Amino acid sequence: MSHLQLKSLTKKYKKDTVVDAVNLSVNEAETLVLFGPSGAGKTVLLRLIAGVVEPDAGTVEIDQEDMTEVEAEHRGLGMAFQNFALFPHMSAFENIASPLRAAKLNKNDLKERVGDVARLLKIEHVLSHMPRALSNGQKQRTALARALVGEPPILLLDDPLRNVDAKLRFEMRLELPSLLRGRGTTVIYVTQDYKEAMALGDHIAVLVDGRVVQHGSPEDIYLRPANLEIARLFGDPVINRFEVNPVAEGENVSVALSGIELPLHGAEPSLSGTACVLGIRPEYVSFVPENVPGSIPVNVEAETPINEKIITLAKTTGGRELLVSRPARTNGPDSGNAFVTIKPGSGLLFKQSSGELLHGIVNTQVTEAVA
Repeated sequence: MSHLQLKSLTKKYKKDTVVDAVNLSVNEAETLVLFGPSGAGKTVLLRLIAGVVEPDAGTVEIDQEDMTEVEAEHRGLGMAFQNFALFPHMSAFENIASPLRAAKLNKNDLKERVGDVARLLKIEHVLSHMPRALSNGQKQRTALARALVGEPPILLLDDPLRNVDAKLRFEMRLELPSLLRGRGTTVIYVTQDYKEAMALGDHIAVLVDGRVVQHGSPEDIYLRPANLEIARLFGDPVINRFEVNPVAEGENVSVALSGIELPLHGAEPSLSGTACVLGIRPEYVSFVPENVPGSIPVNVEAETPINEKIITLAKTTGGRELLVSRPARTNGPDSGNAFVTIKPGSGLLFKQSSGELLHGIVNTQVTEAVA
């Protein structure tokens, strides 16, 4: 097990700063997910940690030892990058076994460990194949197997499930965390899939334009995103957004949506009159009968079934679009007039001018639903 710390790590290409003074700490046996949109600097940051790219400033420390000037092969890291980097003259078996041969592991143990990781990744049937005979998904799993088989103390994974089919990707989201925890491996995992980030990460660092804009647990980032952009990145379908002006009556703060007052539990009265954006995730909106207290009238425009859920596009009486998400095979209107309610305590409030979070979700029932 190893502890990793990045201090003011910076990388520039010509005039562009692609990694901007990043400070991060990853504890022993923890999985940190680097999440962000394409071009955010995730892969470059991973390569800086690996030592295959030199920083312009800052340090990489492993177990409190400065490794910034240490060559990549001497950092003791396992790596699986997007470009596979398989040895073309070696079979899949030999590619996976290469770090074990370098460590001079005996033949029987080597065969057993390669077999174990190949079965986990469901590539045992292609171990005799050369890389040119493998599909992209099989190449990616072979590269991941090679990174895992040596059981390195720190493992760097650059979107290793990108080219894997949906079924295996789902299975690996379930199996990888227990595998990594069982080995006590410290992992830095890059992805731009928010579901993958939440499933695999003990903590998530959100990168935007080369900067860490939020670092926290999956629950913290989903329920209390630092800004509106992060709220939009986490969630499918995207979070509903409405321009509002909070009103305070004593210690109680509320906003109005289609003439219905929505309380913001725990919000500061000082927010009254501030130009804000109210964020409501579609899964916290439910269809209800007309006579339910606090129900909001809407007009259902369209409905789209998506595997485990049904997404409905509705419009409020003021013409504002509202997305509603409900489990598949549950009843709900597919057109015409309807009514919805919003789960108490589920409203996020962002400052309209900057997008920064002013009020996050504090309701325990909402928190339990996400967990």
